[in-house]
Amino acid sequence: VSIMEKQVLASPEERTFQYQDSLPSLPVPPLEESLSKYLDSVKPFLNQEEYKRTEDIVKKFGNGIGKELHQKLLERAKTRRNWLEDWWLNVAYLDLRISTQIYCNMGGAAPFIEHYWPPKEGTQIERASVNIWHNLKLWELLRIEKLPIERAGNTVLDMNQFRMLFCTCRIPGVTRDSIGSYFKTETEGECPSHLIVLCRGRVFSFDAIHEGNMVTPPEIFRQLTYIQKKCHSEPDGPGVAALTSSERTTWAKLREYLIGLDPKNLTLLEKIQRSLFVVSLDDASPHATPEDYSEVTKLGLTGDPTIRWGDKSYNAIGFSNGTYSVLSDHSSLDGMALISLFTHVEKMIVESEGKWKGSEKVRDIPWPEELVFTVDQKVLSGIGLAKELYYSKVSDLQLVNYAFTSFGKALIKKKELHPDTFVQLALQLAYYKNHGRPGCCYETATTRRFYHGRTETIRSCTMEAVEWCKSMLDPSDSNYQRLQLMHKAFAKHNKMRRECENGKGFDRHLLGLQILAREQGLPVPELYTDQAFTASGGGGNFVLSTSLTGYYRFNGCALPMVHHGYGFFYNIRDDRILAVCSAWKSYPETDADVLCRTVFQCFQDMLQLTLAAQL
Repeated sequence: VSIMEKQVLASPEERTFQYQDSLPSLPVPPLEESLSKYLDSVKPFLNQEEYKRTEDIVKKFGNGIGKELHQKLLERAKTRRNWLEDWWLNVAYLDLRISTQIYCNMGGAAPFIEHYWPPKEGTQIERASVNIWHNLKLWELLRIEKLPIERAGNTVLDMNQFRMLFCTCRIPGVTRDSIGSYFKTETEGECPSHLIVLCRGRVFSFDAIHEGNMVTPPEIFRQLTYIQKKCHSEPDGPGVAALTSSERTTWAKLREYLIGLDPKNLTLLEKIQRSLFVVSLDDASPHATPEDYSEVTKLGLTGDPTIRWGDKSYNAIGFSNGTYSVLSDHSSLDGMALISLFTHVEKMIVESEGKWKGSEKVRDIPWPEELVFTVDQKVLSGIGLAKELYYSKVSDLQLVNYAFTSFGKALIKKKELHPDTFVQLALQLAYYKNHGRPGCCYETATTRRFYHGRTETIRSCTMEAVEWCKSMLDPSDSNYQRLQLMHKAFAKHNKMRRECENGKGFDRHLLGLQILAREQGLPVPELYTDQAFTASGGGGNFVLSTSLTGYYRFNGCALPMVHHGYGFFYNIRDDRILAVCSAWKSYPETDADVLCRTVFQCFQDMLQLTLAAQL
């Protein structure tokens, strides 16, 4: 076992999923606390009169219907280890009827270009073979529960999302989708072991295990070469995968129609659903440099829909010039599970210098099989329409993925500042500078300290942040005043992050109460119809949709939550900060490129402030 593999393996006595049963249940915070935090969060967006009105509404809610709903929520929490889990899955993901592939999926570019795999034509299949093999090794580790348990300090984190990386797929339903997850550990039983490869509108499959042993990179190379040669010398396939980019009900109905057309189609769909993951062989050659990943990130998220199965939890996209990107359905997992997977893969690629150093022997394994759907004119025109709608929507996307290279985590920590809060406050300042008003902001906090925990919302646009932004833009304020206000804003943000991670946020709590009211057939409580609720971001109306994607090299993103908003996702390395900023071109007031460059300028301004105040 190489040193690298020793690091990747869990300690001998620990199994990946061994603490799942002993994780604490997700708590329900006290109602008064949640309401008071909510009131605090709406202040930046209201004048005194509006605030007074909202305060009365909240008080009334807390003493009346809110109190009753809260009691019902406590009852629900008694019988469930995670009172939110199925609600969140449905409301945040499975009930959505829009095109989830465009508006909900996550994606990102691989940083392999920074070391062993710079863009180079003719490398697509060779690199894909090595990359797939490393992914398969991680699947193997997960099967034997040897993937290390993640921790925050000494606290064990929930590992359930790692089960969703492989053999998992969203399945469209007419009113609500479902998730098919077929992964099993070795102790649990058989697990599907085949891969799906999409190329030029066609679908292929081959098994990753032959006679009990994993296929090697040279064997994967043989399979992929066979597929590519076939696709490049014959007409394109119908591109059934494009249907996954449709609005959900449209796709669900066409899927039912496909199955009715020929029962064999169901077998093929199930084969795709059950597969380990999807490999997309993409003919595009996106430009990519360590300072600018814009094109490769954008194409990963919004490239050719006939070679992306949008419902799959993991599409590994290999471009013609050997660059890499990923597209992932968001419903069953959050970004950090994917980023952990890629971080392990990247370590192994670096350790082997991007090459395969094992045996070149290729066994006589069965050739890939093509999954040929029975289609008719109705299906073909459905595919045509899906592609047309897809391209008209994604052509409206503006996305940049730039590196800020002046400094990173090392220098920020040296100033005794929290790197994540540093970026969040820079974003608040940049938005304020560009738009002349505070921007309600959603930052993801993880609740994986709890059983099946996923996320909570940190509302970054606090009164403290706004006061500081105003001070930064007021030429009459001294640097000393600005620094004092900045430290207050930092303290507030750090406190909110800690609360959210410990199950003491309020957005999910308010959502639970809202769902209960709906389930009881009650009228929507006034708290949720009050303009303060929407203005502060409630009900999915955050103008800034953001997340830290970790302190590793991998950078992922999703698109803006609202038409007049931005997506802003960033990863913080020791010496640089990478940001993905997106907006919709059809909304004239937003500009992703300008916002991203303003944020980078704000990084410099904040650093200058800490230096100026020392003089």
